Amino acid sequence: MKKRVLQILLVTAVFLLLTGCATQTTTQPHDLSSPEAISATLQSILVGFFLFLPKMLAAMVLFVITLYLAAWISKVVRHIMEKRRMDAGIILLVYYIMRWSIVIVGMITALRQVNFEVTTFLAGLGILGFTLGFALQDISQNVIAGLLLLIQKPFELGDMIQIDEFTGTVLSVDLRTTELRTRDGHNVLIPNAHVFTEPITNFSRQATWRVSLPIGVAYDSDLELVQRVALRVIQTLPDVLDDPAPVLHFHTFNTYSIDFTLNYWIDSRVTNPFTAKHPAIIAIQKAFAQAGIEIPYPIQTEIQVEREPQS
Repeated sequence: MKKRVLQILLVTAVFLLLTGCATQTTTQPHDLSSPEAISATLQSILVGFFLFLPKMLAAMVLFVITLYLAAWISKVVRHIMEKRRMDAGIILLVYYIMRWSIVIVGMITALRQVNFEVTTFLAGLGILGFTLGFALQDISQNVIAGLLLLIQKPFELGDMIQIDEFTGTVLSVDLRTTELRTRDGHNVLIPNAHVFTEPITNFSRQATWRVSLPIGVAYDSDLELVQRVALRVIQTLPDVLDDPAPVLHFHTFNTYSIDFTLNYWIDSRVTNPFTAKHPAIIAIQKAFAQAGIEIPYPIQTEIQVEREPQS
């Protein structure tokens, strides 16, 4: 913390010192044609520096106080909004806008302490920002997309979402990236521009999930018995919801089996959707074995032809 404060003070001092020297140089041209003129010029610069020093110190103190004030006020506002259980995306947006607004106002006020031409500086800053906008299009797109994501809120912090091949829990959304914690424990940073333009699947918006379990039975199976056993077993599982009720439908005459799909619903707040098939597969396999229902598997027959050796 102390190291950071010293760095801020050093950078601010150098910037303000250069600003003051530039102001003195541009407003007071000096005569350097003789030794007396050089001595008078150096004396004038030294006097000007000592007159400028209190303004520089005041500007430094004002700017550092502004930094701490911006951090403190933004944290207090964030804490109040969190206590009122406001949306996490709106909290982050207000936090960033308030913090940087106070810093910008403090910086302009500090520059005025050293008689800096703020209007010219802001005009040059606008031209510089316009130029950098073209040079750094990717970064600009990510910042704008981050603001839009915080406003539109397609997902909340803690939601399980899928973006392209990445599926995980949203940890944070800042002005440049969205951070996910994947199911295998990896942290992934995705640029906001990519998040904003790609389709987003939000698994946390709906509490009820439909699980589809494809199964195949042998051709000589009693299909009505298969349907009764499968529905009876799936309805006995504690994680399966009664409403909507489980549904089974046969759909394919496959090479080795008659295939059907068993659809049932779970509450994602209670049951992990990505492991919901595990207990169903175990229960159905055991029930089919007890009822004499065969789940076939492909059989390959190898035929070898041996040639008699030629005499």
